[in-house]
Amino acid sequence: MYEHMTFQKILKDMLDRIPEGLDKREGSVLYNALAPTAIELQNAYIEMDTILDLTYIDTTEGEYLTKKCHERGIDRMKATNAIVKGVFNIDVPIGSRYYIDGLNFIVTEKIEQNTFRLQCETSGEQGNHSIGKMIPVEYIPELTSAMLTDVLIPGEDIESDKSLRQRYYDSLYGYAFGGNIADYKQKVGSMQGVGAVKVYPVWNGGGTVKIVILSSEYTTPSQYLIDTVQTAVDPVQNHGEGLGIAPIGHIVTVVGAGQTLVDVSANITYQNGYGFESIKSALENTIDEYFQELNQSWENEQNIVVRVSRIESRILDLEGVVDVSDTTLNGQQKNVVVESDNVVVRGNINNDIIPFA
Repeated sequence: MYEHMTFQKILKDMLDRIPEGLDKREGSVLYNALAPTAIELQNAYIEMDTILDLTYIDTTEGEYLTKKCHERGIDRMKATNAIVKGVFNIDVPIGSRYYIDGLNFIVTEKIEQNTFRLQCETSGEQGNHSIGKMIPVEYIPELTSAMLTDVLIPGEDIESDKSLRQRYYDSLYGYAFGGNIADYKQKVGSMQGVGAVKVYPVWNGGGTVKIVILSSEYTTPSQYLIDTVQTAVDPVQNHGEGLGIAPIGHIVTVVGAGQTLVDVSANITYQNGYGFESIKSALENTIDEYFQELNQSWENEQNIVVRVSRIESRILDLEGVVDVSDTTLNGQQKNVVVESDNVVVRGNINNDIIPFA
């Protein structure tokens, strides 16, 4: 709005107001007196432009976006801690701590003999990627094995501006109230570890609701996460009684999204000095990134579609690749339409499936 209010324009406007006959040349007393003021006024206009942007939901960001959304009762979701499963050779003490990959995990609850739930002491997504042998922080007699085997509820980073802004828009376009679809999506979607939600009303007769969820990593959720959401929404032992967030009379079933494996085959022409083994890691990463993008759109799509053209385009962008042809998905030269309640997962990619051209 104030882009035109530059130092040169402000200084010219001020000098133009001075009567003729006085020395206004650069280096004169009047010029040198007004120039610093013009600089400060230019900076003030820049700040005013910034303030104006921060007042609108489309252009505000950071703490100001947080305040804007709070006006509508929408708060930025805080970072959460990953909940994982640990298997030991003995029953370890509740509160004992273990180290793996630069992170500490603390035992919070016993699942069964020698199996416990642990919580990452560091909040955020970094606690979701550690699987393997743990080291006790303090000596525990007779402990010879401590394995972190599974992520039960993924930890999440503090909510991004993009996600918070979208929730603000969603609150405008779909009013969440009394167990309607928007209400279930908003409340279940805000639970720790849940990344996406699909809601199917009257799926098994009057009063029934089916909720399908993804983890915050946009993968199939653990059974523990499914059970946790089920209990929060409509406890199994008290179906329809309104003891969760579901209204009285709603019988809610929570399930996790399934997986559809997609094998990729193609004939690739390589540059001199390159071959399948030299690009295999990059190839797997680029396909995983594409599938992750598809899974992130799962909530708003009837069906995910894995497209041959998109995969070929990504393969062509890899260093060392000259050309790609005859690409097949699950053995067929056509797109794969994934079932509505499934996400896509990369299947086999190896030298037999992607041969040298």
